[in-house]
Amino acid sequence: MNSNNRILVVEDEPEQRQLICDILTASDFIVISADCVEQAILQLKKQPFDAVFSDWKLGELSGIDLLNYVKRNFPDLGFVIATAYGTINHAVDALKKGADDYLPKPFKRQELLLTIDKALKASHLRQQNKQLSAQLSEQHQLVSLVGKAPCMQKVYQRINKISATNATVLILGESGTGKELAARALHESSPRKNEKFIAINCGAIAESIAEGELFGAEKGAYTGANTLKIGRFEAADHGTVFLDEIGELSPSLQSHLLRFLQEGCINRLGSNEEIKLDVRVIAATHRNLEDDVKQGKFREDLFYRLNVVPIHMPALRERQQDIALLADHFIQQHAKQHNCPAPQLSSALYRQLLDYHWPGNVRELSNRIERFVLLDDEQELVQNFAHANKVTQDTKKLPDFTFPEAGFNWEHFERYCLSQALTINQGNKTKAAKYLQMSYKAFLYRLEKYQIIV
Repeated sequence: MNSNNRILVVEDEPEQRQLICDILTASDFIVISADCVEQAILQLKKQPFDAVFSDWKLGELSGIDLLNYVKRNFPDLGFVIATAYGTINHAVDALKKGADDYLPKPFKRQELLLTIDKALKASHLRQQNKQLSAQLSEQHQLVSLVGKAPCMQKVYQRINKISATNATVLILGESGTGKELAARALHESSPRKNEKFIAINCGAIAESIAEGELFGAEKGAYTGANTLKIGRFEAADHGTVFLDEIGELSPSLQSHLLRFLQEGCINRLGSNEEIKLDVRVIAATHRNLEDDVKQGKFREDLFYRLNVVPIHMPALRERQQDIALLADHFIQQHAKQHNCPAPQLSSALYRQLLDYHWPGNVRELSNRIERFVLLDDEQELVQNFAHANKVTQDTKKLPDFTFPEAGFNWEHFERYCLSQALTINQGNKTKAAKYLQMSYKAFLYRLEKYQIIV
């Protein structure tokens, strides 16, 4: 955190205001405080700030009133709003109106600092992306790239930097995160936007006809080839080819693609004539291609040719503040598509959408919202949420742990956990077993298994 960051704290409760100011000051922030919206506006007019931390309830006016003023007059400013316990509808309103984060009361020191840090990062990205936002505003509507979260701002920033180039791009991310939308955004904001954008699902082309489909075939090149066939790469000349699920490409086609990326030429099946093409290649996958390379499933030289500029599409759970925005966007989109009335989401429904972990990402949200628009049935929208959220809550109880891409030895890890539990509990086996939420008998069995002597 930068000691030059200036934070405006708006809180009408004197003791709470002083506590927040003390925490932030101790973390090297420059802190100015206000006890109401009117006083906060005066401070904002008097001097620059990097972020505002405001309570929801502030006398006659509210934190939302202050948020509205800030978004009108200081749109780049970071903003965090504190809400009372159980008032998730306030948090939803704040996120929809542009707050970077919300913090339910009571909160801990580290939670406060994390939300401030998040707001500062979001503010910094907004300042960097002013020009980008203007350029992409029309494009967002065209290709349905929607989102204000900092992780999405990074996506927009990278698209802006490389869209005008011919650089090969590899888009990574889980299924349903919008990888094709990002590819279309790259195409639509490039000089090739008036040329063809041809999307190819590499896992959906039969191996027997794949080469001809992609690179073309001369008449008589194979049984059934009664006429000259123009392949999709040739059809996309001067435009863009999007290779979705590139990890599913066969070894033979990987070789052909590598040659094209290296030389810009193709040969139709059954011909030795080289055809020079001007095609930009954008690829995408949900797989870990580096692991596939190590396992011999994907060519290393092709991976490096594709991975010139990687773009990571964040999972929906990584951009929670966009959920309400996306839900509203999809309601309008599907209502228009199906010529249906646009139903309203209640605060309770918004809360359930925010709490859900979205394994299918944006695609799942769009699908559920479309069903909601068609049936106007709230139960259909949140079907199976309760069970999924229980699993998520159980997972949240686990300690933070990042799985290494290269994998790890489970038995070594389990032995390490057992040893650490004993160390933490000064060798007391009963306490160590309880610490690991394991039966004493099971704990002793594992000590014997790994020959851990206490």
